[in-house]
Amino acid sequence: MTVDPNAATQSWPSPESGRPGAARYLIPALVAAAVAVALGAYGKVHEPAGTAFNLAGFSSTGAVKSWLASVAFFFALVQLVSALMVYGKLPGPSWSATAHRWSGRVAFLVAVPVAVHCLYALGFQSYETRVLWHSLLGCFFFGVFSAKMLLLRSERLPGWLLPIVGGLVLSVLTVLWLTSALWFFRTFGVTT
Repeated sequence: MTVDPNAATQSWPSPESGRPGAARYLIPALVAAAVAVALGAYGKVHEPAGTAFNLAGFSSTGAVKSWLASVAFFFALVQLVSALMVYGKLPGPSWSATAHRWSGRVAFLVAVPVAVHCLYALGFQSYETRVLWHSLLGCFFFGVFSAKMLLLRSERLPGWLLPIVGGLVLSVLTVLWLTSALWFFRTFGVTT
């Protein structure tokens, strides 16, 4: 089976489903809340294992996590620039939309092992303000990211909605990077 990447997206939920138009916004919001709460609950009740993974060549799991988070943050910045090109706010090549999609995929794929490590190895913690904000925003990030992915499949969205949700994803990822990778590099040095 092949998929035409240029085909129009489906209306989600479909107009024939009988759901009111508000469901197009309520369902992604509820999914976002469920994802965020589920991650937070798992992180709180799970006994932290101390480590989830390590990669050869890195001095610690903290270094691995910080570098992966930095790569994800870099690709999120590529997302921002390519989104500005797609929306015509910056001049850009014809492949800006493709760069936007692929940079988002890479950012997400690199962020997942970081989240797995945080949840499995460290859990949801609140022993200091920085760590509490990082825990809360980490759960919120994957919730709002889930909502964005669901909204991408909707038709007839207000033109401002996806940029706002995408900006929220980037803003939260920025604070996550500041409270983890940047903190690690400033505390322990830029190590591998």
